[in-house]
Amino acid sequence: MPFGLVSLSAWNKRRRSKSQDHTDPWVYKPAQLWQLEDQTPRPTKRLHGSSVYTLKEMEEATCSFSDENLLGKGGFGKVYRGTLRSGEVVAIKKMELPAIKAAEGEREFRVEVDILSRLDHPNLVSLIGYCADGKHRFLVYEYMRKGNLQDHLNGIGERNMDWPRRLQVALGAAKGLAYLHSSSDVGIPIVHRDFKSTNILLDDNFEAKISDFGLAKLMPEGQETHVTARVLGTFGYFDPEYTSTGKLTLQSDVYAFGVVLLELLTGRRAVDLNQGPNDQNLVLQVRHILNDRKKLRKVIDPEMARNSYTIQSIVMFANLASRCVRTESNERPSIVECIKELLMIIYTNSKGLGMVMHSLRMI
Repeated sequence: MPFGLVSLSAWNKRRRSKSQDHTDPWVYKPAQLWQLEDQTPRPTKRLHGSSVYTLKEMEEATCSFSDENLLGKGGFGKVYRGTLRSGEVVAIKKMELPAIKAAEGEREFRVEVDILSRLDHPNLVSLIGYCADGKHRFLVYEYMRKGNLQDHLNGIGERNMDWPRRLQVALGAAKGLAYLHSSSDVGIPIVHRDFKSTNILLDDNFEAKISDFGLAKLMPEGQETHVTARVLGTFGYFDPEYTSTGKLTLQSDVYAFGVVLLELLTGRRAVDLNQGPNDQNLVLQVRHILNDRKKLRKVIDPEMARNSYTIQSIVMFANLASRCVRTESNERPSIVECIKELLMIIYTNSKGLGMVMHSLRMI
Protein backbone atom coordinates (compact mmCIF):
# COMPACT_ATOMS: atom_id res chain seq x y z
CA MET A 1 0.00 0.00 0.00
CA PRO A 2 1.53 3.39 -0.94
CA PHE A 3 2.70 5.53 1.90
CA GLY A 4 -0.57 7.21 2.81
CA LEU A 5 -2.09 7.79 -0.56
CA VAL A 6 -4.68 5.26 0.43
CA SER A 7 -8.33 5.14 -0.44
CA LEU A 8 -10.82 6.39 2.11
CA SER A 9 -12.17 2.93 2.71
CA ALA A 10 -8.72 1.43 3.25
CA TRP A 11 -7.81 4.22 5.63
CA ASN A 12 -11.05 3.79 7.54
CA LYS A 13 -10.38 0.07 7.99
CA ARG A 14 -6.85 0.79 9.20
CA ARG A 15 -8.17 3.36 11.70
CA ARG A 16 -10.83 0.97 13.05
CA SER A 17 -8.32 -1.80 13.50
CA LYS A 18 -6.18 0.45 15.71
CA SER A 19 -8.93 1.93 17.83
CA GLN A 20 -12.50 1.22 18.78
CA ASP A 21 -13.07 4.80 19.93
CA HIS A 22 -16.21 5.98 18.15
CA THR A 23 -16.50 9.37 19.82
CA ASP A 24 -15.72 10.93 16.43
CA PRO A 25 -17.84 8.77 14.09
CA TRP A 26 -17.74 11.18 11.17
CA VAL A 27 -14.02 10.50 10.75
CA TYR A 28 -14.84 7.06 9.36
CA LYS A 29 -17.19 8.36 6.67
CA PRO A 30 -16.11 9.32 3.15
CA ALA A 31 -16.27 13.08 2.66
CA GLN A 32 -19.18 12.81 0.26
CA LEU A 33 -21.35 11.26 2.99
CA TRP A 34 -20.94 14.12 5.46
CA GLN A 35 -24.21 15.97 5.98
CA LEU A 36 -24.00 19.53 7.25
CA GLU A 37 -27.05 20.47 9.29
CA ASP A 38 -27.99 23.70 7.55
CA GLN A 39 -27.31 22.64 3.99
CA THR A 40 -29.63 21.00 1.54
CA PRO A 41 -28.78 17.54 0.17
CA ARG A 42 -26.81 17.71 -3.05
CA PRO A 43 -25.39 15.38 -5.66
CA THR A 44 -22.33 13.47 -4.58
CA LYS A 45 -19.19 13.50 -6.63
CA ARG A 46 -16.09 11.34 -6.68
CA LEU A 47 -13.16 12.88 -4.79
CA HIS A 48 -10.54 14.42 -7.06
CA GLY A 49 -7.80 12.12 -5.81
CA SER A 50 -7.90 13.60 -2.29
CA SER A 51 -5.70 11.55 0.00
CA VAL A 52 -6.02 10.82 3.70
CA TYR A 53 -2.96 11.17 5.92
CA THR A 54 -2.05 10.29 9.49
CA LEU A 55 -0.65 12.57 12.16
CA LYS A 56 2.71 10.83 11.81
CA GLU A 57 2.81 11.65 8.09
CA MET A 58 2.05 15.29 8.83
CA GLU A 59 4.84 15.42 11.41
CA GLU A 60 7.29 13.85 8.99
CA ALA A 61 6.31 16.24 6.20
CA THR A 62 6.90 19.35 8.33
CA CYS A 63 9.89 18.15 10.41
CA SER A 64 7.64 18.06 13.47
CA PHE A 65 6.14 21.44 12.60
CA SER A 66 9.45 23.25 12.78
CA ASP A 67 9.50 27.05 12.73
CA GLU A 68 11.65 26.89 9.62
CA ASN A 69 8.67 25.46 7.73
CA LEU A 70 6.14 27.94 9.13
CA LEU A 71 4.52 29.91 6.30
CA GLY A 72 1.96 31.89 8.25
CA LYS A 73 -0.73 31.84 10.90
CA GLY A 74 -4.22 33.14 11.48
CA GLY A 75 -7.35 32.63 13.54
CA PHE A 76 -7.65 29.03 12.32
CA GLY A 77 -4.11 27.95 13.26
CA LYS A 78 -0.85 27.74 11.32
CA VAL A 79 0.25 26.87 7.78
CA TYR A 80 3.48 24.95 7.17
CA ARG A 81 5.53 24.07 4.15
CA GLY A 82 5.73 20.29 3.95
CA THR A 83 7.33 17.61 1.83
CA LEU A 84 5.39 14.39 1.38
CA ARG A 85 7.13 11.03 1.11
CA SER A 86 6.65 11.23 -2.64
CA GLY A 87 8.82 14.34 -2.65
CA GLU A 88 5.91 16.65 -3.46
CA VAL A 89 6.08 20.04 -1.73
CA VAL A 90 2.74 21.07 -0.19
CA ALA A 91 1.16 23.59 2.18
CA ILE A 92 -0.25 22.05 5.36
CA LYS A 93 -2.85 23.91 7.40
CA LYS A 94 -2.81 22.81 11.04
CA MET A 95 -6.15 23.62 12.65
CA GLU A 96 -5.61 25.12 16.11
CA LEU A 97 -8.61 26.61 17.86
CA PRO A 98 -9.35 27.11 21.57
CA ALA A 99 -11.73 24.62 23.14
CA ILE A 100 -14.54 27.18 23.12
CA LYS A 101 -14.33 27.31 19.30
CA ALA A 102 -13.68 23.60 18.72
CA ALA A 103 -17.12 22.94 17.20
CA GLU A 104 -16.74 25.93 14.89
CA GLY A 105 -13.31 24.75 13.75
CA GLU A 106 -14.59 21.24 13.17
CA ARG A 107 -17.38 22.55 11.02
CA GLU A 108 -15.06 24.72 8.93
CA PHE A 109 -12.78 21.73 8.43
CA ARG A 110 -15.64 19.56 7.18
CA VAL A 111 -16.98 22.29 4.89
CA GLU A 112 -13.59 22.90 3.31
CA VAL A 113 -12.89 19.23 2.63
CA ASP A 114 -16.44 18.63 1.44
CA ILE A 115 -16.44 21.55 -0.99
CA LEU A 116 -12.85 21.52 -2.27
CA SER A 117 -12.93 17.78 -2.89
CA ARG A 118 -15.77 18.37 -5.36
CA LEU A 119 -14.34 21.34 -7.22
CA ASP A 120 -11.80 21.56 -10.02
CA HIS A 121 -10.80 24.88 -11.56
CA PRO A 122 -7.42 26.48 -12.40
CA ASN A 123 -8.27 29.51 -10.26
CA LEU A 124 -9.11 27.55 -7.11
CA VAL A 125 -6.41 26.12 -4.88
CA SER A 126 -6.29 22.30 -5.10
CA LEU A 127 -6.92 20.15 -2.04
CA ILE A 128 -4.42 17.30 -2.10
CA GLY A 129 -5.68 15.60 1.04
CA TYR A 130 -6.48 15.92 4.71
CA CYS A 131 -5.78 14.39 8.11
CA ALA A 132 -8.41 13.66 10.75
CA ASP A 133 -6.35 11.62 13.20
CA GLY A 134 -8.03 11.63 16.63
CA LYS A 135 -8.59 15.27 17.49
CA HIS A 136 -5.94 16.47 15.04
CA ARG A 137 -7.13 18.22 11.88
CA PHE A 138 -4.97 19.13 8.88
CA LEU A 139 -5.66 20.25 5.32
CA VAL A 140 -3.07 19.59 2.63
CA TYR A 141 -3.00 21.95 -0.37
CA GLU A 142 -0.89 22.51 -3.42
CA TYR A 143 2.03 24.77 -2.54
CA MET A 144 1.79 28.32 -3.91
CA ARG A 145 5.32 29.66 -4.02
CA LYS A 146 4.45 33.34 -4.37
CA GLY A 147 2.30 33.43 -1.26
CA ASN A 148 -0.78 35.62 -0.96
CA LEU A 149 -1.75 38.82 -2.76
CA GLN A 150 -1.85 41.07 0.30
CA ASP A 151 1.80 40.36 1.12
CA HIS A 152 2.83 41.47 -2.35
CA LEU A 153 0.80 44.66 -2.15
CA ASN A 154 2.05 45.56 1.32
CA GLY A 155 5.75 44.92 0.95
CA ILE A 156 6.07 41.58 2.72
CA GLY A 157 6.54 39.57 -0.47
CA GLU A 158 7.92 40.68 -3.82
CA ARG A 159 6.51 44.14 -4.37
CA ASN A 160 7.22 44.79 -8.03
CA MET A 161 3.71 44.05 -9.31
CA ASP A 162 3.09 46.21 -12.34
CA TRP A 163 -0.38 47.08 -13.61
CA PRO A 164 -0.72 44.28 -16.20
CA ARG A 165 0.15 41.75 -13.49
CA ARG A 166 -2.43 43.20 -11.13
CA LEU A 167 -5.04 43.04 -13.87
CA GLN A 168 -4.07 39.41 -14.46
CA VAL A 169 -4.59 38.63 -10.77
CA ALA A 170 -7.97 40.38 -10.74
CA LEU A 171 -9.11 38.44 -13.81
CA GLY A 172 -8.00 35.09 -12.41
CA ALA A 173 -9.74 35.70 -9.08
CA ALA A 174 -12.91 36.76 -10.92
CA LYS A 175 -12.86 33.56 -12.97
CA GLY A 176 -12.56 31.51 -9.78
CA LEU A 177 -15.56 33.27 -8.24
CA ALA A 178 -17.55 32.91 -11.47
CA TYR A 179 -16.97 29.16 -11.35
CA LEU A 180 -18.31 29.02 -7.78
CA HIS A 181 -21.32 31.20 -8.59
CA SER A 182 -22.24 29.23 -11.71
CA SER A 183 -23.14 26.04 -9.80
CA SER A 184 -19.64 24.66 -10.51
CA ASP A 185 -19.42 20.90 -10.08
CA VAL A 186 -21.61 20.75 -6.99
CA GLY A 187 -24.88 21.44 -8.77
CA ILE A 188 -25.82 24.62 -6.90
CA PRO A 189 -24.07 27.98 -6.53
CA ILE A 190 -21.50 28.56 -3.79
CA VAL A 191 -20.86 31.83 -1.95
CA HIS A 192 -17.26 31.95 -0.73
CA ARG A 193 -18.14 34.40 2.08
CA ASP A 194 -14.50 35.12 3.01
CA PHE A 195 -13.04 36.41 -0.24
CA LYS A 196 -10.08 38.72 0.51
CA SER A 197 -6.53 39.46 -0.59
CA THR A 198 -4.97 37.03 1.91
CA ASN A 199 -7.12 34.25 0.45
CA ILE A 200 -5.86 34.90 -3.08
CA LEU A 201 -2.73 32.81 -3.54
CA LEU A 202 -0.26 33.21 -6.40
CA ASP A 203 1.71 30.59 -8.29
CA ASP A 204 5.09 31.06 -9.97
CA ASN A 205 3.42 32.82 -12.90
CA PHE A 206 1.31 35.04 -10.62
CA GLU A 207 -1.86 33.19 -11.59
CA ALA A 208 -4.45 33.76 -8.85
CA LYS A 209 -6.06 30.88 -6.96
CA ILE A 210 -8.79 31.34 -4.36
CA SER A 211 -8.26 29.52 -1.06
CA ASP A 212 -9.88 28.98 2.35
CA PHE A 213 -13.41 27.67 1.90
CA GLY A 214 -14.19 27.15 5.59
CA LEU A 215 -16.98 29.75 5.59
CA ALA A 216 -18.34 28.90 2.14
CA LYS A 217 -22.10 28.49 1.80
CA LEU A 218 -23.97 26.35 -0.68
CA MET A 219 -27.02 28.33 -1.66
CA PRO A 220 -30.42 26.67 -1.23
CA GLU A 221 -31.62 25.11 -4.47
CA GLY A 222 -33.44 27.61 -6.65
CA GLN A 223 -32.78 30.52 -4.30
CA GLU A 224 -30.48 33.49 -4.76
CA THR A 225 -30.64 34.66 -1.14
CA HIS A 226 -29.97 32.98 2.18
CA VAL A 227 -30.91 34.67 5.45
CA THR A 228 -28.70 33.88 8.43
CA ALA A 229 -28.58 35.09 12.02
CA ARG A 230 -24.77 34.83 12.09
CA VAL A 231 -22.72 37.17 9.92
CA LEU A 232 -19.42 35.51 9.03
CA GLY A 233 -16.45 36.89 7.15
CA THR A 234 -13.68 39.47 7.61
CA PHE A 235 -13.92 43.15 8.56
CA GLY A 236 -13.30 45.42 5.61
CA TYR A 237 -14.84 42.96 3.15
CA PHE A 238 -18.34 42.63 4.63
CA ASP A 239 -21.23 43.30 2.28
CA PRO A 240 -23.16 46.13 4.03
CA GLU A 241 -26.47 44.57 3.06
CA TYR A 242 -25.40 41.24 4.55
CA THR A 243 -24.33 42.82 7.85
CA SER A 244 -27.49 44.91 8.21
CA THR A 245 -30.10 42.35 7.14
CA GLY A 246 -28.41 38.94 7.34
CA LYS A 247 -29.18 38.39 3.64
CA LEU A 248 -26.31 36.51 2.00
CA THR A 249 -26.22 36.55 -1.81
CA LEU A 250 -23.75 35.90 -4.60
CA GLN A 251 -23.36 39.68 -4.71
CA SER A 252 -21.83 39.53 -1.23
CA ASP A 253 -18.76 38.02 -2.89
CA VAL A 254 -18.88 40.74 -5.56
CA TYR A 255 -18.63 43.40 -2.84
CA ALA A 256 -15.55 41.69 -1.39
CA PHE A 257 -14.14 41.41 -4.92
CA GLY A 258 -14.59 45.16 -5.29
CA VAL A 259 -12.59 45.72 -2.11
CA VAL A 260 -9.76 43.59 -3.54
CA LEU A 261 -9.88 45.67 -6.72
CA LEU A 262 -9.34 48.75 -4.57
CA GLU A 263 -6.38 47.07 -2.88
CA LEU A 264 -4.88 46.32 -6.29
CA LEU A 265 -5.41 49.93 -7.38
CA THR A 266 -4.10 51.65 -4.25
CA GLY A 267 -1.73 49.14 -2.65
CA ARG A 268 -3.51 49.79 0.66
CA ARG A 269 -5.11 47.35 3.09
CA ALA A 270 -8.88 46.92 3.30
CA VAL A 271 -8.64 47.93 6.96
CA ASP A 272 -5.57 49.68 8.35
CA LEU A 273 -5.80 50.50 12.06
CA ASN A 274 -2.53 52.42 11.86
CA GLN A 275 -4.30 55.16 9.92
CA GLY A 276 -6.42 57.95 11.36
CA PRO A 277 -10.06 57.29 12.33
CA ASN A 278 -11.37 58.52 8.97
CA ASP A 279 -8.84 56.59 6.87
CA GLN A 280 -8.94 53.11 8.38
CA ASN A 281 -11.54 51.63 6.03
CA LEU A 282 -10.36 51.62 2.40
CA VAL A 283 -13.84 51.70 0.82
CA LEU A 284 -14.95 54.68 2.91
CA GLN A 285 -11.65 56.41 2.26
CA VAL A 286 -11.69 56.31 -1.54
CA ARG A 287 -15.27 55.61 -2.63
CA HIS A 288 -16.14 59.30 -3.19
CA ILE A 289 -13.22 59.91 -5.59
CA LEU A 290 -13.27 56.73 -7.70
CA ASN A 291 -15.17 58.47 -10.48
CA ASP A 292 -13.23 61.73 -10.25
CA ARG A 293 -10.52 61.48 -12.89
CA LYS A 294 -8.35 64.22 -11.38
CA LYS A 295 -8.46 63.05 -7.75
CA LEU A 296 -8.12 59.42 -8.80
CA ARG A 297 -4.45 59.93 -9.61
CA LYS A 298 -3.75 60.58 -5.92
CA VAL A 299 -4.80 57.07 -4.82
CA ILE A 300 -2.89 55.06 -7.46
CA ASP A 301 -0.28 52.89 -5.74
CA PRO A 302 2.98 54.92 -5.98
CA GLU A 303 4.96 51.67 -6.03
CA MET A 304 3.46 50.76 -9.40
CA ALA A 305 5.64 51.55 -12.42
CA ARG A 306 4.16 54.57 -14.24
CA ASN A 307 5.02 53.09 -17.62
CA SER A 308 2.93 49.98 -16.88
CA TYR A 309 -0.49 51.63 -16.98
CA THR A 310 -2.62 54.07 -18.92
CA ILE A 311 -4.89 56.54 -17.17
CA GLN A 312 -7.84 55.32 -19.25
CA SER A 313 -7.44 51.75 -17.94
CA ILE A 314 -7.15 53.09 -14.38
CA VAL A 315 -10.36 55.09 -14.81
CA MET A 316 -12.22 52.04 -16.16
CA PHE A 317 -10.89 49.85 -13.35
CA ALA A 318 -11.86 52.37 -10.65
CA ASN A 319 -15.34 52.65 -12.12
CA LEU A 320 -15.79 48.89 -11.98
CA ALA A 321 -14.56 48.79 -8.38
CA SER A 322 -16.92 51.61 -7.39
CA ARG A 323 -19.92 49.66 -8.72
CA CYS A 324 -18.84 46.45 -7.00
CA VAL A 325 -18.82 48.15 -3.58
CA ARG A 326 -22.19 49.83 -3.88
CA THR A 327 -24.31 49.48 -0.75
CA GLU A 328 -27.30 47.93 -2.52
CA SER A 329 -26.50 44.46 -3.86
CA ASN A 330 -28.84 44.80 -6.86
CA GLU A 331 -26.77 47.74 -8.10
CA ARG A 332 -23.57 45.70 -8.31
CA PRO A 333 -22.44 43.92 -11.48
CA SER A 334 -22.39 40.13 -11.55
CA ILE A 335 -18.98 38.48 -11.42
CA VAL A 336 -19.41 37.43 -15.07
CA GLU A 337 -19.92 41.08 -16.00
CA CYS A 338 -16.76 41.90 -14.03
CA ILE A 339 -14.81 39.41 -16.14
CA LYS A 340 -16.03 41.00 -19.36
CA GLU A 341 -15.06 44.47 -18.15
CA LEU A 342 -11.64 43.31 -16.93
CA LEU A 343 -10.91 41.82 -20.34
CA MET A 344 -11.77 45.17 -21.92
CA ILE A 345 -9.58 47.00 -19.38
CA ILE A 346 -6.67 44.67 -20.13
CA TYR A 347 -7.14 45.28 -23.85
CA THR A 348 -7.38 49.07 -23.35
CA ASN A 349 -4.22 49.16 -21.25
CA SER A 350 -2.27 46.96 -23.65
CA LYS A 351 -3.38 48.96 -26.67
CA GLY A 352 -2.60 52.27 -24.95
CA LEU A 353 0.88 51.17 -23.90
CA GLY A 354 1.50 49.85 -27.41
CA MET A 355 0.66 53.22 -28.88
CA VAL A 356 3.02 54.94 -26.41
CA MET A 357 5.87 52.60 -27.30
CA HIS A 358 5.21 53.16 -30.99
CA SER A 359 5.34 56.94 -30.47
CA LEU A 360 8.63 56.64 -28.60
CA ARG A 361 10.15 54.62 -31.42
CA MET A 362 9.08 57.31 -33.89
CA ILE A 363 10.98 60.02 -31.97
